[in-house]
Amino acid sequence: MNEEKKQKMLHKLQLLYGEKSAEVFAGIESLLEKYAARRCTPKPWVTENDVILITYGDSIRCKDKIPLQTLREFLNQYAKETITAVHILPFYPYTSDDGFSVVDYRKVNPDLGDWSDVRDLAEDYDLMFDAVVNHISRSSEWFQGYLGGEPKYADFFLEADPDEDTSMVIRPRALPLLTPFETKNGLKYIWTTFSEDQIDLNYKNPAVLLEILDILLMYAHNGARLIRLDAIGFAWKKSGTPCMHLEETHALVKLMRDALDIAAPGTIIITETNVPHQDNISYFGNGYDEAHMVYQFPLPPLTLFSFHAKNARKLLEWAASLEPTTPNTTFFNFLASHDGIGVRPVEGILSEAEKQWMVDKALQHGGRVSYKDNGDGTRSPYELNITYLDALTHPDESDELRVKRFLAAHAILLSVVGVPGIYIHSLLGSRNDTQGMVRSGINRRINREKLDKDVLVAELEANPVRKQIFHQLSELIRLRRQQSAFSPRAKQEVLFLDDRVFSILRTNEETGEQIAALINVSDETVHFRMEYTGRDLISNQRVDKQIVLKPYQAMWVKCS
Repeated sequence: MNEEKKQKMLHKLQLLYGEKSAEVFAGIESLLEKYAARRCTPKPWVTENDVILITYGDSIRCKDKIPLQTLREFLNQYAKETITAVHILPFYPYTSDDGFSVVDYRKVNPDLGDWSDVRDLAEDYDLMFDAVVNHISRSSEWFQGYLGGEPKYADFFLEADPDEDTSMVIRPRALPLLTPFETKNGLKYIWTTFSEDQIDLNYKNPAVLLEILDILLMYAHNGARLIRLDAIGFAWKKSGTPCMHLEETHALVKLMRDALDIAAPGTIIITETNVPHQDNISYFGNGYDEAHMVYQFPLPPLTLFSFHAKNARKLLEWAASLEPTTPNTTFFNFLASHDGIGVRPVEGILSEAEKQWMVDKALQHGGRVSYKDNGDGTRSPYELNITYLDALTHPDESDELRVKRFLAAHAILLSVVGVPGIYIHSLLGSRNDTQGMVRSGINRRINREKLDKDVLVAELEANPVRKQIFHQLSELIRLRRQQSAFSPRAKQEVLFLDDRVFSILRTNEETGEQIAALINVSDETVHFRMEYTGRDLISNQRVDKQIVLKPYQAMWVKCS
């Protein structure tokens, strides 16, 4: 490690640990030496070719087969030419929250497979691992050791006075912030931001940081090309603050990047912060020292709103407000994921009435709504729980319309600057799993159905909606991967042509390739003039400056 890198790390450690900073740095150096002999071969930065599938390790099941092996088999048979990377949602032993209450960060859930299955999948695809490092399961060795009074774990968790005013603390769920536990040292109130089974880690204890850095490096050396820092914005707590996006939290992320840059170069850090845009992009740091990617959280609700309103103006204005990223940072774009469609990211973009309209639409389409606690006795919508396919179209509307709107929405996703992430239930054209949601009592289960592989394979040919979405969306993705104008480094210019049309110009200055992406979000045929001519890659038709877009039609006009 050169002297400049060392001094920068020490500066961050000084902010976090004061006079202990030199001691903590020595611990980090030991970790880096531990992994030095196992250095990974660096991979280049992402390109237009990168497309990430988001899935649970057992989203596709086959009787008497290991789920991770089943996933690999299905992807190699049906999606090998479509996706390049796989985000396996938490695949560790867990006790709740569908994997996000981790019992042991260093183990693979035996119900899914083992580390060899993960590494096998990494031979065929880049992998994204979840680092669920804001909190850990109450059943973990760490927390059980704390309850039992083991000195090693004495300061691993945050004790608090229940009478202290915590009304400023930002809450993601309408649940108590503190949970009482009987310990060897008496009754203690412990910080539990997400649930009583998800115990917040105390990063004020440097031993916690060293454990987490060791785990992140272990992930990188077991196949993780990308590491997603789940709920990272909550990581550092300070009395009298919202305990969100603190300077100390950013220092933690920067230290994680420092360690990975040295011991596993090419590993990409993605921060997951479901918050308004300016807070979200703050995790880019200076563009070179923090996260490589941030989730583009406003995109899903704004795209959905555009189709409901039959007007893309809000989406266009938001896209026009985005500042260019640095050459080695970009957005992780998605429409659907294992979670719901976030409402907070459109604060300041949509009015309260417009947000409520989206809530009403989700309920009318068979979905549910999850709420957050505002800290003053009130609550507000946090996310819409519904598949993106059903969010776009009322159950009484036709399947033909359902497919058209869905593909048009994904044409927007595949056009905008960044790397696209496709949720497995979107690729497969899944509908609301209402039974699974009701049976479990968990709203998010509406979009987390477990599919039998044999039944799924049959439905990909026999079920019209599944078949059309899977084949047409796969073809659209493959087409996108061939266009250098869709590189994360290619410029994006918003074209205000007609409010019913999402329209952007993507330009790769290195190759000279330009593509005008035009997507009609309305049920009307739209006529307008554009200054560019060329060939529509989707229809393979020549296009002049006079454009006619049918309802929900998408064009990728390669300019000539």
